[in-house]
Amino acid sequence: MPRASHAPVAAVLLSAALAAPLAAWGPTGHRAVGLLAERQLSEAARAGVAELIGPDSLAEVSNWADEIKSDPAWKHADPWHYVTIPDGQTYAEAEKNPGGDLVEAIDRFAAVLADRARPVGERRQALLFLVHFVADLHQPLHVGGGGDRGGNWEVVGFFGELTNLHSVWDSGMIDSSSLSYTELAGFVDPPTPEQVATWRTGTTVDWAHEAMPLRAQVYDIGDQRLGFAYRWRNWPVVEEQLAKAAARLAGLLERLLAAP
Repeated sequence: MPRASHAPVAAVLLSAALAAPLAAWGPTGHRAVGLLAERQLSEAARAGVAELIGPDSLAEVSNWADEIKSDPAWKHADPWHYVTIPDGQTYAEAEKNPGGDLVEAIDRFAAVLADRARPVGERRQALLFLVHFVADLHQPLHVGGGGDRGGNWEVVGFFGELTNLHSVWDSGMIDSSSLSYTELAGFVDPPTPEQVATWRTGTTVDWAHEAMPLRAQVYDIGDQRLGFAYRWRNWPVVEEQLAKAAARLAGLLERLLAAP
């Protein structure tokens, strides 16, 4: 479980973490999810995507929802990147953020994308958010338990650098692999048809609940000095979560864009 930190340098890091908006998987991970999802699309779904984003790929637009955080006009969108479900509770039981959350945002933008009576600009924006948010939902610390801001308050060392657990999962483990997003996508084992069918079932709430049991492994950080051993234990989780995100994003786009 999360633990409080006591060193003065940790307090400085926590202050920085409070000021920084949440991200997930970092640019490389998000692009890999976009690429893997695009490979699974039917021609009809590809055409539906192209109608909204033209020649751009899903990988190219996958980080837009993080990039707009630099614009104060989008500050209200910050809560849409995460959801808090304390241990022992369900999403229905958990206290809701009045500004929205990751589960609510995915369902809301899915409804916008599916509504072909909506202006093209609104549907394009909904697609850009969905490409990013479905990936966010599969970073385990974006379904937080409350109390430590999704691991941002859990100070750790990672290969000798002082950071926090959230950052380790956002980008630290992926970036330490020194892979491009195309190489990372190649490292992710292609799911079987049976896995794809299973992963695409359920609701957004079900997918959020699925991330909660991963907390025990994520927070198994020993003396908080993380390196090769922690990365080795958790890399299979990273790969599977990326694969699930891609399969589910592709399934969502098939349902929303390819159906007549």
